Amino acid sequence: MAAEEPLPPGQHVPRNWPVLHYGPVPKFRPERWDLRVQGATASGQETRWTWPEVVAMARERVTADFHCVTKFSIRDVVWEGVRATTLAALAPPADDATHVMVWAEYGYSANVRMSDFLADTSLLATHRDGEPLSLEHGGPLRMVVPHLYAWKSVKWVRAIEYLVADRRGFWEERGYHNIADPWLEQRYSYQEETPPA
Repeated sequence: MAAEEPLPPGQHVPRNWPVLHYGPVPKFRPERWDLRVQGATASGQETRWTWPEVVAMARERVTADFHCVTKFSIRDVVWEGVRATTLAALAPPADDATHVMVWAEYGYSANVRMSDFLADTSLLATHRDGEPLSLEHGGPLRMVVPHLYAWKSVKWVRAIEYLVADRRGFWEERGYHNIADPWLEQRYSYQEETPPA
């Protein structure tokens, strides 16, 4: 039997999957729900899809560990949904777009570098382990960026905003690290390198 892959520093595997989020769980009203791509798009226009249009997009599968900044990791989560690269092909970013702000219900947001957004394992998930995502775990649509801490995997996604300069999201403005690499334990903003004076 092969040894399990190591976890990032400071992480452990819990007995179950804790439910963590800020604020209430939003209701899902499919008839009023939409997903938008906006900001620095190649066309200069916003693109919008209804829930049936998102469901009709090609669904792909990614299996990856899930690392929460609160120090738990869930191994081998099977996510299904629309790859971020597919979304970016349908609504391309402008050539000078460098970052993405992922927006959720109630104005929650998280920023990621364009390279993180377009990574092979990044997707907008509709399913987890073969089942539709529960509302508590971010359904109907959750951004999944498994190589970063999980606050970057935004629950209840409603918009993708392309940015030409970095801008901190909700938790980043409140002291969390701007990049969030779990292998480097980038948990808090005080760990960020300060440029020399």
